[in-house]
Amino acid sequence: MDKEIIHGPTGETLLDLPSPYEAHSCGLLHLPRFLAKIQKHLKGTLPKTYQRNFTKGFDGFLCLHLGIEPQQVIDCVSKAESAAELTQSLQELFPKQLKVHEWNRRLVQIGMSDMALEKLAEIKENLGASNREDLRSFADVIDFDEKKIS
Repeated sequence: MDKEIIHGPTGETLLDLPSPYEAHSCGLLHLPRFLAKIQKHLKGTLPKTYQRNFTKGFDGFLCLHLGIEPQQVIDCVSKAESAAELTQSLQELFPKQLKVHEWNRRLVQIGMSDMALEKLAEIKENLGASNREDLRSFADVIDFDEKKIS
């Protein structure tokens, strides 16, 4: 078994992805995670449990915020031969005004709305964490599932 993958209540769980709370050098939360998932996708090592929401969920919301398509980011990652080249490609792709504060606030609050609380409770129950008051957003639940918080 790959030491970066465990088999938990949600299926195959990656332990080596960045937290949704990790910011890229441009300031956007979740972007390092999306880029890491793209790299795994391109190598054919992104587990099925992650493929289900790949380019959707947080990935899709980030791209919607930026006014771009997820495939454009995938193309940047696939063509870049270095981290510096990737950063340059993303700077060219992204709008000049990233509105980092708007995106980051939204990301940390996803799952806190009245409409999402029921789904959040369901996910926490599936993870055996129904009693965890500190898991207040989908980003929190991701970090819990991937053993970034205990």
